[in-house]
Amino acid sequence: MKEKSIDIPMGDGEKTIKQISEFIKDQVAQSKSRGVVIGLSGGIDSAVTAYLCARALENEQILGIIMPTETTSYEDIEDAVTVAEELGIEYEIIHVDDLISPFNELCMHSVSNKLKNTPSRDLANANLKARIRMMILYYHANDLGRMVVGTGNRTELLIGYFTKYGDGGVDILPIGNLYKTEVRSIAQKLGVPEKIIKKAPTAGLWHGQTDEEELGIKYETLDKLLFMMDKGVDDQKIAETLDILEEEVLRIKSKVKSSKHKLEPAPTPETDVRGC
Repeated sequence: MKEKSIDIPMGDGEKTIKQISEFIKDQVAQSKSRGVVIGLSGGIDSAVTAYLCARALENEQILGIIMPTETTSYEDIEDAVTVAEELGIEYEIIHVDDLISPFNELCMHSVSNKLKNTPSRDLANANLKARIRMMILYYHANDLGRMVVGTGNRTELLIGYFTKYGDGGVDILPIGNLYKTEVRSIAQKLGVPEKIIKKAPTAGLWHGQTDEEELGIKYETLDKLLFMMDKGVDDQKIAETLDILEEEVLRIKSKVKSSKHKLEPAPTPETDVRGC
């Protein structure tokens, strides 16, 4: 008989909030930083991270930066501002389109430069958005003597749903050990606006883009799949438990494997140049 559901143990939400808040406070103290800089997207991950920072630090130690492009919805900008204002933290809005546009003329040898709209050019531009945002965050952090706080969750980190040296380029990842569904649970306890919690997650890479549509799987199912993989459950059992095709399990497993390089330092070769 098929087991139709599995629950990820959520544990004590308040305890998790306390642990993460103490982690943020300790990391700032150990680095001798004056505070943190965080990108506010209007989504649940950045909202939860900002609320956790507000639990750990004084308001004046937190700077939120909202970095919209022409594919960012007005709703997301509005929600990002709401988070900053409800927490009472300083925030800035920096439009990044003018910083992106010059790059389209740099890749002169590429066939995509002639065709303009190609999958490879679209991917390059999507990654460029994330990398420019990273540079803006680090410019402010360096100027103010602060740390850059990342907003990636465990689900996205495992499957590589982030840009290397983009939104993956941060100093600390407070929610990096929480699956997406756990982030939603924590959001309720933190008092994140319900509108943000219920909103369809999107990276804002293009108009109408949603994470789940791009990933081809619902976060709830994906989280359970990853949780069972973490526990060493075999592929067939995962497929039976979640009532999905085994090919889907293998697809996600392949994503996890191929994305590991994003979470590790750049590889270096072993040499005997110094006679070692």
